[in-house]
Amino acid sequence: MTIFPFAHAGVTTEGPVTSWTGWPDLLEVCLSQLDGPSQGFGLVYVTDPLGGDISDIVEVLRTRTGIDIWRGAVAPAICATGIEYFDTPAIALMVLDVPDSDIAAFPGEPGNNELQVASRAHLGIVHADPRQAAALEAMPELAKTTGAYLVGGLTSGASPAPLVGAPDAPSGLAGVLLTDQVPLSTGLTQGCSPIGLVHTITGMHEGIVTELDGEDALEVLKADVGALLARDLRQLAGYVHAAIPVSGSDQADYLVRNLVGFDVDQGWIAVAEGLRVGDRLRFVRRDAASAIEDMQRMLDDVKRRAGERPRGAVYHSCVARGPHQFGPGSQELTMIAETFGDIPVVGFFGNGEISHDRLYTYTGVLTVFCEPEEAKG
Repeated sequence: MTIFPFAHAGVTTEGPVTSWTGWPDLLEVCLSQLDGPSQGFGLVYVTDPLGGDISDIVEVLRTRTGIDIWRGAVAPAICATGIEYFDTPAIALMVLDVPDSDIAAFPGEPGNNELQVASRAHLGIVHADPRQAAALEAMPELAKTTGAYLVGGLTSGASPAPLVGAPDAPSGLAGVLLTDQVPLSTGLTQGCSPIGLVHTITGMHEGIVTELDGEDALEVLKADVGALLARDLRQLAGYVHAAIPVSGSDQADYLVRNLVGFDVDQGWIAVAEGLRVGDRLRFVRRDAASAIEDMQRMLDDVKRRAGERPRGAVYHSCVARGPHQFGPGSQELTMIAETFGDIPVVGFFGNGEISHDRLYTYTGVLTVFCEPEEAKG
C-alpha cells in the first residue's frame, strides 16, 4: 500500500516551530516531510495568519514539488493526522497521488481532460466562499451537471481571498473533480441527536413557524425538550436546534438549523431556514456525548466500506465542533486515528459542511481514499 505524501506544521509550544517568524519556516518543515511521486494534485489548508501569503505559498509548492494543481482553503482552524490547529499559524497539505487523467481542477481553462473527467465525475472536493452570492446556488448545480458526490466546506474567517488556487472564482467554488477510477468512501456525522417526534408545520407567518401539528409551535417545543429546559428558554441557546428531515433519504438524514428566536406571547418559533406549511421539522440536541457516539458510528461505517488499505483522508468539520464541542485534545482527529491507524489526514474547520449536494452545519464529513484493486498484492 502506498499512502499519499502529506505534511503539516504549526506554531506550537512542543513542535519544531515554537514562535511565529513567518510562513517560510512552516513551509520548510512541511517540505522536509514530503516524499513521493509528483503526479496528481495537492490540497493545502492554512490558518488565517497565513491567508495573505497563500499565493506565495502555492507558488513555492508548485516549484518545489512539481505539482501544478493546488486547491484548498484559508480557515480559522485546520487539521492533520491526530491534531487540530486552532488559533495558531499552521499549514497542512497532501498530494493525492492519482493519475492526471482522473482529475480536473475547477474553475480552470476548458480542455479535453476537464470535459472527459466531468463526464465521468464521481467525487468533487469543494471549497466554497460564502461571501460570493453565487456559491450556495452553484453547489447543487455542480452536483447536478457533473453527477459528482460533493464533499467539502464553506470557508470562514478574515481572509479576503480564502479559496486556494482560484481566489477570484466567479461561482465562489474551487476544487477538484475525480473520476470513478479513484476508489474512496465517504461519510457524514451529525453533531446532534433527535428529541421527540417529527412534526409537520401547519402554520407560518412571515417566515416564522406558528403551528406544529395544529398546536402552538412553542408549546410543542416545550413538550419535546421537557419541563426542566422549558422553564427557561435561554437554556436552549446553542443546545437545542431545529432539524429538517431530508426528503427521500434512507439514512434518517436531516439538516440542522439554529433556533433564532421565540415569541412567548403568541407561541411562535423563528428558525434560520426558509420553511413552508407542510414541511417537516423535529428538534435535536447538540452535546459532546451525542457527537462522539455518532462520530464513531460514521467512522466504523466508512472503514467497513473502505476496507483495510486506506491511502489517506480528507476531513471537513464545523468550526463549532473541535474543542468547542469535544473539549481540548483533538478528539475528532484522535478518533479517526484510532479507527484507521496512522494514515495521512488533512482538512479544515469551516462555516458549513458540504455532503452530496447539500449544506450542513455542526457536522463532520470524512472522505477516505483507498488502494486501487490492481495495486493490491
